[in-house]
Amino acid sequence: MSLRIGLMVFDGMTMLDASGPAEVFNLADPAREHYEVTYVSPAGGPVVSSSGLELSRTIAAADAGKVDTLLVVGGASLPDGGVPPNLLEAVDGLAGGARRVASVCTGAFILAELGYLNGRRATTHWRHAHALAARYPRINVEPDVIHVRDGRYLTSAGISAGIDLALAMVEDDLGVRTARETARELVVFMHRPGGQAQFSTALSTPPVQNRLLRALMDSVVADPADEHTVASMAAAAGVSVRHLNRIFQAEAGTTPARWLERVRVDAARSLILDGHPMTLVAQLSGFGSDETLRRAFARQLDTTPTSFRDRFATTRQVRAVPGVLPGG
Repeated sequence: MSLRIGLMVFDGMTMLDASGPAEVFNLADPAREHYEVTYVSPAGGPVVSSSGLELSRTIAAADAGKVDTLLVVGGASLPDGGVPPNLLEAVDGLAGGARRVASVCTGAFILAELGYLNGRRATTHWRHAHALAARYPRINVEPDVIHVRDGRYLTSAGISAGIDLALAMVEDDLGVRTARETARELVVFMHRPGGQAQFSTALSTPPVQNRLLRALMDSVVADPADEHTVASMAAAAGVSVRHLNRIFQAEAGTTPARWLERVRVDAARSLILDGHPMTLVAQLSGFGSDETLRRAFARQLDTTPTSFRDRFATTRQVRAVPGVLPGG
């Protein structure tokens, strides 16, 4: 018996929020033995996306019947303009009988408006995470993750993160191997687990204009486990420690010490999600000891490495690190 996936779409939706997950389910089940994807809208008929692309045939929510999974897409107007009553009614009518209720990007605002996420962890596009938390204070918004599952409710970050969310569902339904093969077909990372940051320190740091600083930062990001210190970074850039601090503040809005720690936390987070033991994580990310790693996580993420692993671990196998035996 196939699982019915109801993709809730509406005028002004973000097309990739729907098409990305749809392609995941399609490629995971080319013989149509496990999934039946249905496009549902409040009134049925054609739906026009924010980019002007049109879904010519959708089923009215009242006629859709029961779905196993309801996946609500997002749209740019939801954080500012509110959720239309007919869309709320359509989602509410299908969510009750669904095994899973999920959202992509700003679709979380729809689930939030219906009260589904009260007392739960959730995420959305990083740009709108503050608005979600401010408008719905009973939700524990986690702005820096790709997707979150709390009970039967799943929420994901912006746009392309819907692909990661759908891959996680495929992993739950059909196993790790099928999810990996699907990711390979899509030519995407196989596959970003929920705890992966929406963007890394390297991407979130403002672009720097100073060529020496840019080269220095690139070298550190490429090998965070090297014996970097503020003094060694200054020497590599050919400037004094004092001048390096001035350049970092002016160009990156932070100190070299804080930036280095953030880069190493990013590296440690990826290693944890790949299943490596904490002592090895500390070594490969440049922290050296478990205690130094723990303190950095407390400062940067307000959690511990162990809590981070327990919250976001998946069934993924350990990814090989060059020169290191898995699990060693």
